[in-house]
Amino acid sequence: MIMIKKTIPTFLLLFILMLPLGVYSQRTANQILNGLYNKSMTTKDYSADAHIRVDLPFIRMLPVDATIYYKQPDKFRMKSKGIAILPRQGFSDFSKSIRDTNSFTAFISGYEILSKTNATIINFIPGSDTSDLILGKLWIDANKNLVLKSQLTTKSNGTILIEYFYISQIIYGLPDSMIFTVDVKKFKMPKGVTADINNTGTKDSAPAKDPKRGKIFIRMRNYKVNKGLADSIFN
Repeated sequence: MIMIKKTIPTFLLLFILMLPLGVYSQRTANQILNGLYNKSMTTKDYSADAHIRVDLPFIRMLPVDATIYYKQPDKFRMKSKGIAILPRQGFSDFSKSIRDTNSFTAFISGYEILSKTNATIINFIPGSDTSDLILGKLWIDANKNLVLKSQLTTKSNGTILIEYFYISQIIYGLPDSMIFTVDVKKFKMPKGVTADINNTGTKDSAPAKDPKRGKIFIRMRNYKVNKGLADSIFN
């Protein structure tokens, strides 16, 4: 009787620990991506102020302040007084790519802990050759339907790695800050960027140590979500 009393609690404890893992693994890649897409659709439109700092090899630029506008399904515009380097891929392109589950092939490739969060890694391949996206890889918090990190291989800009950080707008899945790591040789610079270079000599604008990779840091604030943006803003 003494052995039975000790064995039963141990068995129940193991069962309880294993149960969430079993339920969690039952979700398919398409189901997780569908949850992610549904959350993105709760944002009909938004505007936000962006502070953009560039750390690219051989380029010294002062930080730039801009205003970003977005409206479903794919309207996007950025306004700034200076020339700003801002990859669009981290804002709306991947959500557009996963809109139709029949337009891509997706599979779970593993799991990883990111900032103490269990992330499901999903690879997806667009079915159309006309898409700029060649291959997508997402690290997703499947419980909160949040993209924690993405790696997008594109025809136009090579491979872009994006890290997302959430605080104020987590309910909409809108990040408060992002870090883009880009392939310098393939990344397209905005026209006229070389004419707007400022030799500041500050640490924040020093060239990246890796001549093949560069970073773009974006901090978002003053979000205004679902206020009804006019189409004329995007003209």
